[in-house]
Amino acid sequence: METRTKSIFTGVKEYTLIALGLLIYSLGWVVFLIPNGLVGGGVTGISAIIYYMSGFPVSYSYLIINTVLLALAVKILGKQFGIKTVYAVAVVSLFLKFLPGVIPVELIEDIAIGNGKLLSAIIGGACAGAGIAITFTQGGSSGGTDIVALIINKYRNISPGRLILMMDIIIIASSLLIPTEGSLGGRVAVVIYGYVLIGVSSYTIDLVLSGARQSIQIFIFSKKHEEIADRITAIGRGVTVINAMGWFTKQQGKVLMVIVRRTESNYVYKVVREIDRNAFLSVGNVMGVYGQGFDEMKR
Repeated sequence: METRTKSIFTGVKEYTLIALGLLIYSLGWVVFLIPNGLVGGGVTGISAIIYYMSGFPVSYSYLIINTVLLALAVKILGKQFGIKTVYAVAVVSLFLKFLPGVIPVELIEDIAIGNGKLLSAIIGGACAGAGIAITFTQGGSSGGTDIVALIINKYRNISPGRLILMMDIIIIASSLLIPTEGSLGGRVAVVIYGYVLIGVSSYTIDLVLSGARQSIQIFIFSKKHEEIADRITAIGRGVTVINAMGWFTKQQGKVLMVIVRRTESNYVYKVVREIDRNAFLSVGNVMGVYGQGFDEMKR
């Protein structure tokens, strides 16, 4: 019963965080990007290019492309990923539909339109990137090129942000091939703003993901090492006991080595503080941790 309750709580937490991330993502588009007529990447950009060149409706091409990508995601990344992505696509659609009617027009004019396209591209890109990254941390995706990035990341150690950046660069550059009523200079300016947007978005994705996945290595020197080790293992993290000798005192002792996510470090500090306030800790960042409970080693 306890396991089932914990599983339900975890599921609710994941879907709530996905919704929060997608809300931030949608606010970036609704408040900063769309009102300024800025161009982004993704499947929406591909669908728009297809429409301009052939007249094929954007809604149909968007649906077809996402359906194909979702089918690949379910096969490669698992059914749970597919469920979360369908949920994410539905949530984004609702946010994009209802947020414009909720946010006052005067607010958008003051903080977005009034401050120019460059600042809007930066802030909007940061919001979009942060929202996508939060969704990634919970095993979901907003669909489109995000799916392609996660599929490639499953087999190669290439960051999702970098993959999305490369795809979006190509998509936005392709918009120059489509004839429009605007001048060439205006079209080039839109492309430049688009590159600023996706650059900020890509950087934000990697920044948030690296923060969520960053691990630290802690050495704990304490006479009460057994009690501390028992408490730490309660959260599912392993503890390595190392034989040591203090050279100044010439006394034998034990040192605990623990590797945890940065988000779990406060629990370790709390445990040590409660059990032995005289304990000595050495904390350092680690470049990468691969294995059970951490990241999977890829080629």
